[in-house]
Amino acid sequence: MATDDPLALYKKKRNFGITPEPAESGTANTEGLAYVVQKHWASRLHYDFRLELDGTLKSWAVPKGPSLDPHVKRLAVQVEDHPLSYGGFEGTIPPKQYGAGHVIVWDRGTWLPLEDPVKGFKAGKLKFEIHGEKLRGRWALVRMRSDGEKQPSWLLIKEHDKEERAASGYDITEALPGSVLNERDARPKSAAKNPDAAKPPGQPSAKTARTAVKSQKGLLQLPEAAVKAKFPSMLQPQLASLVESAPEGSEWRYELKFDGYRLMTRLDNKEAHCFTRNGHDWTEKMPQLVRTLQALGLDQAWLDGEIVVPDKDGIPNFQLLQGAFESPGRRLTAASPNAAAIVYYVFDMPFYAGHDLRDVPLIERRALLQQLIKNNTAANLRFSEVFDAPSKDLLTSACKLGFEGLVGKRAHSPYQSRRSPDWIKLKCGKRQEFLICGFTEPKGSRSGVGALLLGIHDAKGKLQYAGNVGSGLNEKTLVDLRAQLDKLKTEICPFDVQTTLDGRPHWVKPKLMAEISFADWTNTNRVRHAVFRSLRSDKKPQAITREKVVNPSELKVATPKPVAKTTVDKNAVPTKKAVSTPLPKSLRVTHPERVVDKQSGVTKLALVEFYATVAPLMIPHIKGRPISLVRAPSGVGGTLFFQKHAKEEELPGVKLLDPALDRDHDPLLEISGAPGLLSAAQMNTIEFHTWNALASSIDKPDRMTFDLDPGDKVAWPQMQEAAMLVRTMLEELGLAGFLKTSGGKGLHVVVPLKKQFGWDDVKNFSHHIVNHLATNIPQLFVAKSGPDNRVGKIFTDYLRNGFGATTASAWTARARPGMGVSVPVTWEELPGILSGAQWTVQTIADRLQVGNTPWNDYVKSAKPLGPAMNAIGFKPG
Repeated sequence: MATDDPLALYKKKRNFGITPEPAESGTANTEGLAYVVQKHWASRLHYDFRLELDGTLKSWAVPKGPSLDPHVKRLAVQVEDHPLSYGGFEGTIPPKQYGAGHVIVWDRGTWLPLEDPVKGFKAGKLKFEIHGEKLRGRWALVRMRSDGEKQPSWLLIKEHDKEERAASGYDITEALPGSVLNERDARPKSAAKNPDAAKPPGQPSAKTARTAVKSQKGLLQLPEAAVKAKFPSMLQPQLASLVESAPEGSEWRYELKFDGYRLMTRLDNKEAHCFTRNGHDWTEKMPQLVRTLQALGLDQAWLDGEIVVPDKDGIPNFQLLQGAFESPGRRLTAASPNAAAIVYYVFDMPFYAGHDLRDVPLIERRALLQQLIKNNTAANLRFSEVFDAPSKDLLTSACKLGFEGLVGKRAHSPYQSRRSPDWIKLKCGKRQEFLICGFTEPKGSRSGVGALLLGIHDAKGKLQYAGNVGSGLNEKTLVDLRAQLDKLKTEICPFDVQTTLDGRPHWVKPKLMAEISFADWTNTNRVRHAVFRSLRSDKKPQAITREKVVNPSELKVATPKPVAKTTVDKNAVPTKKAVSTPLPKSLRVTHPERVVDKQSGVTKLALVEFYATVAPLMIPHIKGRPISLVRAPSGVGGTLFFQKHAKEEELPGVKLLDPALDRDHDPLLEISGAPGLLSAAQMNTIEFHTWNALASSIDKPDRMTFDLDPGDKVAWPQMQEAAMLVRTMLEELGLAGFLKTSGGKGLHVVVPLKKQFGWDDVKNFSHHIVNHLATNIPQLFVAKSGPDNRVGKIFTDYLRNGFGATTASAWTARARPGMGVSVPVTWEELPGILSGAQWTVQTIADRLQVGNTPWNDYVKSAKPLGPAMNAIGFKPG
């Protein structure tokens, strides 16, 4: 039944006897047209962008929130009109109600149309100015062409003006995450009996808000558990216990684990003194940070946090942090010019205003700290936020972003200057510090050192050999290390037990510490597949032991032990983590020391070992399919050649297929197991590419691939947006898209199919989709592949779907500087992916435990292509 009520759909979706959302329409804003953005923790966090027009709030759901970068175009899905009264709504929508979850007013103000807004809205192009508390300046909403879908898709775009800021340096949703309605109690009615039930994720309790936020003569009122005490001149930090799996539950709060130096700051009489974990005074090394801390005006306070130096993408980089000082391991006497790049993330405050806060619950200490620094505008001082999501999802996202992992803390725990089970840490793969006890001479073209010999102290304090590491060392590091190690040379083996090593090692006094990531420990207490990360100087050499993994029972929290699957569908990807395939004794790796990639320093042996490691994950993606090899006899940067056929079985384990499959050519190749991968790698193969069909049914593809290939001047957020738009279109057609990084510049979307149509039909259908994208979203997509055609745009390569065409397989390395790896990922991980080469041969260990699980539903998601063809009027043949 037709209705003239623009809010009919809004009212139909809600039971106002249960939800605290407003039912009444509200009145117009007398100061101008109302504008509001509400942050909504529903099934997924998103931002609701609303503009007053024709008596209602026109509304769009923006999954990633607004960006101040004009080059970043945010997807905005139009939803039902909301009443004007909704602009002031904050609270919790109860479970099982439409939009269930917490809502805050993230921004509000007025908006000024720059053209006729009614005509613009109908035409799908709104240009306007925002006068908000957070967002300002000129903006545009542009509707993408559609075929009458119920929820049209728009793009929210910041236009060029003085308010714009590059996304690489600033994210306003992260910098300003909270509500703009600080002074009102926005609890929903359903939370009246439990004032904490409706608090936003990571926010302090209502009691804390009452006791710690009231202003009194410029000093915030202290929590009830604070006690007056003598201000200590020194304070040791609380340390976290290492765990392999983290407990869930409301008592835990999770923060990012930063790749930096722990820093304790003493503020007394408005002077700041900064101390390392070992008590060394680094105040003079960071004058810019000290000025920022002193500007806070705090008296008698201790702050706890970590200093980092972000890379160009905003991710902490330990080597850049070291570069902000002098050479690692040396006594620092003055600040480096690069010290200005240091950022201090603070996360706790054990003392404040002459009071001991160590027995105050963590959430109350953090609430007070956040209030004290909320007016700070300096870029080098930030508050470490907590995240409200399952720890396993947070860990995956943190690892994808390039952080070390997560730190979990009990919400009501005290501050203890020791290692405590109330603070836990989860790392992205195995990673810890080792002592450098010796080195070997370099071979071939490598300079400096060959491998570092690592050591750790046992329970009795004796130094034991822990293996060696040669990967991850670039040319500059090799030279710098050799200069430092030569000064520490000794004729005495530092290990407690004599160790037999190949060649003639050089022993050194165990004073330098190296942070190493590795796949696992062997049964002889050696690290396997180790990668050098950085030198460290913030711990005492005597403290370097094998990190103990705390049993979950010690946390007094029930954490179910994961059960590994023992049977897997032969056509499915494995769901367990990779287990390295030992190199066969019969495999002789010639010239193992030869450097394959100068940028990363990966050697031929390291590449063969990489394929041994990923073989269990890679084989399900290539087994039964014709495969093509990209061979690089001279390494990355040298001449490459593509091998699709062979006359004889020149590579052990690489099978020759029936010549009839590809007439007029020598037989196609197939690899069905690890031996074939390893022998091909020994013969200088870097990349493995597969067909979209099985050899057993070569004429009917069982998948369709879209290779998102960016042209020049395409920013990475455009790639992320393009991938989501491809996924959305596929879902509208009833098809499932599975995502993986390409290992190079782009992303791959792979569609599993029932074997129904031939190559030409599948290729032409994919071409039809690409044309549709380019026609309807020309600002993002292009249908022609030439480099001149796609400057600033993305070519969605449909040519991968033709007979004989191939695409880089999941888990293959790429013959590009840095040696990225193509890795399956979930769509939920996409916002945290920073490039198509997110993982490399050297860093893949951090991803092995996730393995192929993002594609668990791949096989059962295969659909026939016929219904999708009918949906868009495509006729095969």
